[in-house]
Order: sequence, then structure tokens, then C-alpha cells
Amino acid sequence: MLFNGRILPLLLSLFAAPVMAGEHGIALHGDLRYPPNFSHFEYVNPDAPRGGNVRLSALGTFDSLHPFILRGVSAAGMSQVFDTLTEQAMDEPFSEYGLLASRIEVADDNSWVRFELRPEARFHDGEPITVEDVIWTFNKLKQEGHPAYRMYYAEVQRAEKAGDHAVRFHFEGTDNAELPLIIGQMPVLPRHDWEDRDFARTRTDPPLGSGPYRVSRVDPGRSVTYERVDDYWAKDLPVNRGRYNFDRIRYDYYRDATVAVEAFKADEYDLRQENIARNWATQYDIAAVRDGRMIKEEISHSIPTGMQAFFINSRRSKFSDPRVRKALAYAFDFEWTNRTLFNDSYARTTSFFSNSELASSGLPDGRELEILESLDAELPEQVFMEPYQPPSTDGDGGLRANLRRALNLLGEAGWEVRGNTLTHTESGEEMNFTILLDNPAFERVVLPFTNNLKRLGIEARVRTVDTSQYQNRMDEFDFDLTVQLVGQSLSPGNEQRGYWSCAAAETPGSRNYAGVCDPAVDALIEQLVNARGREELVHTTRALDRVLLWGHYVVPHWHLRSFRLVYWARFERPETSPKYSLGFDTWWMKTEQE
Repeated sequence: MLFNGRILPLLLSLFAAPVMAGEHGIALHGDLRYPPNFSHFEYVNPDAPRGGNVRLSALGTFDSLHPFILRGVSAAGMSQVFDTLTEQAMDEPFSEYGLLASRIEVADDNSWVRFELRPEARFHDGEPITVEDVIWTFNKLKQEGHPAYRMYYAEVQRAEKAGDHAVRFHFEGTDNAELPLIIGQMPVLPRHDWEDRDFARTRTDPPLGSGPYRVSRVDPGRSVTYERVDDYWAKDLPVNRGRYNFDRIRYDYYRDATVAVEAFKADEYDLRQENIARNWATQYDIAAVRDGRMIKEEISHSIPTGMQAFFINSRRSKFSDPRVRKALAYAFDFEWTNRTLFNDSYARTTSFFSNSELASSGLPDGRELEILESLDAELPEQVFMEPYQPPSTDGDGGLRANLRRALNLLGEAGWEVRGNTLTHTESGEEMNFTILLDNPAFERVVLPFTNNLKRLGIEARVRTVDTSQYQNRMDEFDFDLTVQLVGQSLSPGNEQRGYWSCAAAETPGSRNYAGVCDPAVDALIEQLVNARGREELVHTTRALDRVLLWGHYVVPHWHLRSFRLVYWARFERPETSPKYSLGFDTWWMKTEQE
């Protein structure tokens, strides 16, 4: 799965070569669902009417229209401005089909991938998309782009021209079967729009793209509007037919979720994905829902839920001992939180790969046990002797037994309560820290947690900051605890380096928020990236999951297996929803408003 949030699940079949020479698409394992002459994806309406203006929402603010670098906060929706070499089918595990590329060829030994560009591909100014643009983009992203690009392309040795309309990417090794697909999802930028600019600096003028939409209006920090490109060069390609039906899409920014909900009910925007259980339960018992003007529904999906949690910054000396991190988990009462705040809406997350066969469970055995035993590193004995379960309660608010266990762990780690303050027995350091948030809605979850921590002699403060400040601090790992979600797919691979490796722990802007740096984790990531076959991938992922869980880098939260949506009854959508996406880009406006 790439870091940009696209879900890249994996076919449930044995390992095969990623693609045959000269194919229209590429699959990591197994066969492609769609044949060379397919006309459209099955989850679209190819005859969907086009038109209408859609208003969406975003929280916080933005200060950049440059989504490819670490600096700045990019505006929502910018990905629809830029075409990529391939397009993923969202009803199919990790498979991609040609977009900018008409043909994809992979070496028999997986040492390179060759993309043949469509001669008709154009940027919005009419200039052709060339091999030189592809090579320039690759070099810029790898050398000056967001650190995640540099990490992802680390094993891509070079890009070279392989014909008038062809480019070949050479890989440093042959074991990583995911690399051709990773390169396929690379956006291609116009060299002539950037050559007189410093690529590493933010920009607020609309960049030139080649995708289905272009930026048409910007109110800095407040809203951004995209308009559909009428002469979009790829609008009739099979991967795009039935998609991108709205004439304009505007994102309005709101300070927080409370304001955004009230704005939605006042018809200030058209669709809301509701992630707050209290709002879902209480905010939409209104006339507009009862009389059908507003739709409230849940749409199930098959997306692995990943890990939402309190992420603990183990770079901080006070959190370097896993016993301290484990103790903090005993102060979080999920069952009470779920019952009192969320109407028992959620399931507890017990794995970094929840809602998938990749999640570890029970005790390790078979091949998973062999993998763990083969590691040339010291693992906690619990990895082999005890199934991981986060601390739990009966939900009635009784936490005394858990807090006693927490104090025992803290005592083993060299902390004791002096007066009313948890203090390190040798250094005299007092245990206090800040929980950093960017969403005020989470304060009602965090404040009971801080009250429980106070009973341990820990002073935990809550600080909610604006989006820009929060992003800057996360990029620099300038926090103690925070709430984050690290998503996963059914195809874990290269992105795990950016989440958990020692290299990522030292790379500003990476998603290794917890500062994980463990030789066992690094070794498991490399085995995972080079896994031969689905069975080996599953066992290796479970082993990685188990080691991460017993490192106590997070206090797990909860997950939901559906999209909770409320929207004004102005839309229609295909009868079939994609398994691995909401698929909003396949919806369309009703031709007649009621």
C-alpha cells in the first residue's frame, strides 16, 4: 500500500510473476480481473450523466497547492489534478491498469519495468506528456520530494528512456515484486511548469496537471474549487469511464467537527462521512432525514482497518522503557469509553492489521513461529508465550485493578509515587507529558484518560492545535502522545519501512510516529517486502504484527467496518459499490432535483 492512502489489497492466490510482457495491466499475485478489451470497471455506471456542483468539507486549513513535499499543508483533493502511470481497480486486490501507460512490461527476473506512454496523453495546457516528463518527475520526487517518496523509491535504481514513448525503471534487486506497481502509481508532473521553480518550496498558484480536474479557484486557507476538464484527454479510457461526473467540486474548510456538522445540517455542503459515533447517534434525528431530503446510511466495505491509537513517542527518554508504555495502556478504559461515549458502536482494535487475515492471534505456530525463532534479535518472551490483548474492563468505570497493574509495571521500570507525583527513583524526573491533538472532538475521549493517569501520579495535559501546527510538529516528531491512524492493506510491503523502520524513525516527515527502532522489526519488514507467495506474506505479517504489539508503542483504540454517510438527496450512485473504496468519484447528481 502506498503512503498516499490508496488501499492496495492483495489477491488471495499463490505467488506468480507480477505481469506478462506487454500487458494492459499488472497484478502482484494472480490474474487480472479485467481483460485487455474491457470497457469499464464493474462498479461504475458508464452512462452516468455529468454535471452539477458538489460541496465537500475539510477540517483545519491549508497553505499549499504542492502535495509532493514535506513543507506546508496541501489542499484537500489535489490528487485529482494529476494523472498517474496506472490506475487501480477498487473492486480487485492489488491490480493496476494502464492510464498514462498503454502497455506495461516487467522483466522475467523482475529487474525492471517498462511503461509505454499513450501518445495522446496531454497536460491541461495541451502539451504532450513525454518520457522526459516521467524521468524528470521520478528524479525530483526521489531527490527533493516528501521523504515518503524517497523511502518508497529507494530500491528503484534509475529511470531511462526506452523509446520515443517508453520509459524503463531499473531496480536494485529482483526480490521486491511490488516495485512495478509502486512505480505505476507515480504521478507525472510537467517539467516545463516546474523548471523555473524551487521544487522544495510550497506554491499557492494552481499547478499544471493532466488529471480529470484542475484548480479553478482558491480562497487561501478557507476553500479550494476544482473544475472538470472538458477536454480531458483520458475521459473515455476504460479506467475512467463512468467516473468524475461532477462539473465542480469545492472543499470548504471548517475549524472543527462541531462547526462542520452544523454547517452540513444548514445545507452548506452536500455530503459528510461521519466518524464521530456521538454525532451519528444523536445529530441526525432531524426533519430532513425523516422526510427523505437527507440520506443517512452505512455502506459496508472490505478495507482493513489498520491501527488507530494513542501513539507514544518512544524517542522521549521517559517512554523508552516498554514497561512504561505498557502501563499507560492500563489507564485507558475502552469499554467505558465505547459504552458511554460511542453507544457501543465500535470493536476494539487488537492488531495493526485488524479486519484481515494478516492479524496475529493466539500463539505463534508453524511457519510464523519459525520466522520469529529465526530472528537474530532478542524478543519479549510474551511474543511466544501469550496472545496479545489490550487491557480491558467490565465497562462500569471500575479501573482499580488495572491501575494497580500499571503501578507495578512503573515500579519495575524505576518509577514511584512521591506525594501525589510519579517520580523516577534515580533521576528525580517527574512523569508529565502532553497529548497533542488537532481535532477537538477527541478531547472527550482524552480527558477521562488523563483523569485515570492522574490517579497514577501522572500529569497529562491536553493540547489541541490547528492543522498546520499539528502537521509541522508531527513531521518533526515534536510530541509526547498523539492520536493517529496508520492504515493498512491486504498487501503490506514497502510502506512498512516508512511506518516502523529505524531509518524512518530518524527521517522527518515519515509515519514512524512511535519512533520504532528494533532490529527484529527491521528484519521482519525486509522479509515481508521480499516474501515469495501469499502464504509467506501472511505468516511474515503476523510475525511483524506480534512483535509490534508486544513493543507497546501504542494504546489501541477501535474500528468500524463500514462508511457512515449522511448526504443531501441530490446524488445517485451505481448499484455495485467497490469493495475497497467509497467510490464517490463514481456518483453523479440527480438530473431532476426533487
